[in-house]
Amino acid sequence: MTLKIGVAQLNFVVGDLVGNADKIILAARSAYDQGARLLLTPELAICGYAAEDLFLRPSFIAACDDAVKTVARELAGLKGLNVVVGRPQHDPRAQAPRSRSVAVPDLFNAASVLCEGRIVAHYAKRELPNYQVFDERRYFVPGQESCVVEVEGVRVGLLICEDAWYEAPARLAKEAGAQLLAVLNASPFHVGKGGERRARMAERAQAVGLPLLYVHLVGGQDEVVFDGASFALDASGAVTARGQSFQEELLLLEVQGLAPALQLVAPGPVPQDRSDEAELWDALVLGVRDYVGKNGFAGVLLGLSGGIDSALVLAIAVDALGADRVRCVMMPSPYTADISWIDAREMAQRMGVRYDEISITPEFETFKASLSSEFSGLAPDATEENIQARIRGTLLMALSNKFGSIVLTTGNKSEMATGYCTLYGDMAGGFAVIKDLVKTTVFKLAQWRNAHDPYGKGPSPIPERIITRAPSAELRADQTDQDSLPPYEILDGILQRYMENDQSSEDIIAAGYDSQTVHRVTHLIKINEYKRRQSPVGIRVTHRSFGKDWRYPITNKFRS
Repeated sequence: MTLKIGVAQLNFVVGDLVGNADKIILAARSAYDQGARLLLTPELAICGYAAEDLFLRPSFIAACDDAVKTVARELAGLKGLNVVVGRPQHDPRAQAPRSRSVAVPDLFNAASVLCEGRIVAHYAKRELPNYQVFDERRYFVPGQESCVVEVEGVRVGLLICEDAWYEAPARLAKEAGAQLLAVLNASPFHVGKGGERRARMAERAQAVGLPLLYVHLVGGQDEVVFDGASFALDASGAVTARGQSFQEELLLLEVQGLAPALQLVAPGPVPQDRSDEAELWDALVLGVRDYVGKNGFAGVLLGLSGGIDSALVLAIAVDALGADRVRCVMMPSPYTADISWIDAREMAQRMGVRYDEISITPEFETFKASLSSEFSGLAPDATEENIQARIRGTLLMALSNKFGSIVLTTGNKSEMATGYCTLYGDMAGGFAVIKDLVKTTVFKLAQWRNAHDPYGKGPSPIPERIITRAPSAELRADQTDQDSLPPYEILDGILQRYMENDQSSEDIIAAGYDSQTVHRVTHLIKINEYKRRQSPVGIRVTHRSFGKDWRYPITNKFRS
């Protein structure tokens, strides 16, 4: 038997129901013209993932229903084509109508099979994740039934994302007659997630003895990024086909062989695995491009300090948007070293972006004069440092308001964890590009980008001295970060163990870290929750970020 399957690995926009439907229609027509008779779309493709509390609005669900009907109607003339569309679907068992905002969920996270203008089958996701960034039990109820669709003599069992991480849904699909499994997914990226997915899906394919097709979303949505890289496995768990990472693609596969020895193969070779740094860079670039583009900003603006964090953000922004949509401003103070503005100028020139210098010294002196009577007899401290940061934030936001570009903040995860950042200062802005990168990763990624040119913008965008000099906020004379923080290698190790992996202070100390340093760092993490709550949304690239998957009370006396 031979069946061609199209995988619509597409970048959908949450709430753009007309645009999402059009994308599915175009992909279906293209796949049909190339011989496909089954097209698979990702999880919740019709509305985008995740629509969050839009799912609580009856008008939104009704609009999703209309969009699915539009897809069915527009493809009615394509004889024999089956299109599987991920969508929210009202649970027919529920009492209706009622307000979802005050009632228990009554929706399925579902997939509808469309053929020749009709909806011929439905599948409802059985396993609803409620961990990390997932909150599906707030919106959906679990399905109870399997769904197997026969196309050109091949019986395809449908699963949705989390279903394939458990044994029962795949087993029940096989018992219902499935000869291969098709898994629709919207699985957010983090470093290492691709390998983890393939390993778990290989376990599932081996357990049921069926080939498996993993259909994945691509694109950025607020703080999460979806990496595409859809793939096919044979019944032994070996990869037989894979799509590109972080790119839209209509992947065409062919079912070959006879059951139970079916295989899914693509015309070309399987792409090679890529380094963590390459995947991470693409995630950050796509996250910036989609946040700026999907929200309609004209461009981006950032403060370029001559330091490593702003340098990395600038390189990411140019790779994402092009030099003509990026502007940077150097705002020297009395404590700015000459090498800082020299390096900032050089990097801006290498990147080809607009670069301006606006001294904050006049404003800083005015602030000090205005407060002189209040501060009489008191030594300078963090107050004066924060004033400088807030002047810079005010200038950047003024330029943003006037010219319509969004401000990219440049703080990293190490700083956000310990509060080494200023409210209404360096935290002021609309999107925090490297919010989920610890400082040691910032350095590694800068070195990687200098050695590679993934987007044709030129190699070595970051002057070497920016990477090698000691980090400093330059808010007082002869300042370095290590005046206030432990060495970043130690700080980041504690942070990853405590914040990302939930290890206790005692466990971290037992692993060889200094007791006093551990208690100091964990204390800083706890007391700075109020700052993080007021920080801009940023791109999630680890398995736990200071975003949706970090929910701790600000007022909190618990001490581990």
